[in-house]
Amino acid sequence: MSNPSDELTGEVVGLFAAVNRRYTQESETAAAAHDLTPLQAKALLAAESPVPMRRIAERLHAEPSNVTVIIDRLESRGLVERSLDENDRRIKRVAATEAGRAVAADLRARTPFAADPLARLTTPQRESLRELLRLVLEG
Repeated sequence: MSNPSDELTGEVVGLFAAVNRRYTQESETAAAAHDLTPLQAKALLAAESPVPMRRIAERLHAEPSNVTVIIDRLESRGLVERSLDENDRRIKRVAATEAGRAVAADLRARTPFAADPLARLTTPQRESLRELLRLVLEG
């Protein structure tokens, strides 16, 4: 005889996986439409307004040296440009060009689920989900 708790856990884990698959598939399809990798697309979206490269690395959960390669590719395609921070010349800022902003806008239009996967939840439901996920992670 199966344990209902184990079945419920399996269903919940399966739903997490399904949300992740939908998010990933939508993001990959949108990026591919512009001949970008998902990380390049995410970096471009992060650079819609001037931002230090380290912030892009944080958003991508990547090492700064890996982000340099991603930004190099976006820059070679004319989608972003780098500049030195006016207050600290050690900091490189990255900003989308006009062409980059147009691609970013199209990426956003192609990713309604990825942009807000919790859109159908009310604020109290989102807060409950946040608390439940924190409990899971603390376990």
